[in-house]
Amino acid sequence: MADQQRLHIIIVEDDTEIRDLTRLILQREPDLAVVKCYANGEDFLKEWPTVEADVVLMDIGMPGKNGIECVAEAKPKRSHTLFMITTVFENPAYIFQALCAGASGYLLKNTGAKQLVEAVRQLVEGGAPMSPAIARLVVDSFQSQTRARIADHDLTPREKELIDGLAQGLMYKEIAERMGCSTGTVKVHIRNVYDKLQVNSRHEAVRKVYPGGV
Repeated sequence: MADQQRLHIIIVEDDTEIRDLTRLILQREPDLAVVKCYANGEDFLKEWPTVEADVVLMDIGMPGKNGIECVAEAKPKRSHTLFMITTVFENPAYIFQALCAGASGYLLKNTGAKQLVEAVRQLVEGGAPMSPAIARLVVDSFQSQTRARIADHDLTPREKELIDGLAQGLMYKEIAERMGCSTGTVKVHIRNVYDKLQVNSRHEAVRKVYPGGV
């Protein structure tokens, strides 16, 4: 496969063993190419204006700038690049901070090799992959707290249900199944919600409807 047809990936991870293992797992896939690895957020941000990537795998717990700060600074400069957090932290607060910063996925570092590769592909295909344990935390957190916190913004009940799905990291297909409609209908609802909220992306919508996080 020609390099221009492969997904270009950057890894930002301070643990040398994890960084090298992640690179090896991804590099052996014919449709994936790791173009850069960084041991800290500062080096990544320094070179960010001059490197290109489809996906950035970003560790949270790094010395200096943490992963969420790096995503918040890097994402606005290259909005088409997708960021996926990799972490040992099973903490709802981190999840929502990461989503609000611009991340589109959230994986635990004990995710298996096959699941990691699938998550990268799912991310590019429009999904928002999360480790099962993280997804469970999100669901539990929404069930216990979110209903009382959601802002109205003149959204219909169906639109509020859609925002719930976006904030939980569901793919359009999964939201459609939950709402009992087609993926096309979900996309129409999303455009309407974005217009009402005056936003342009999933993380902006989540941040506006859930300003206090969960």
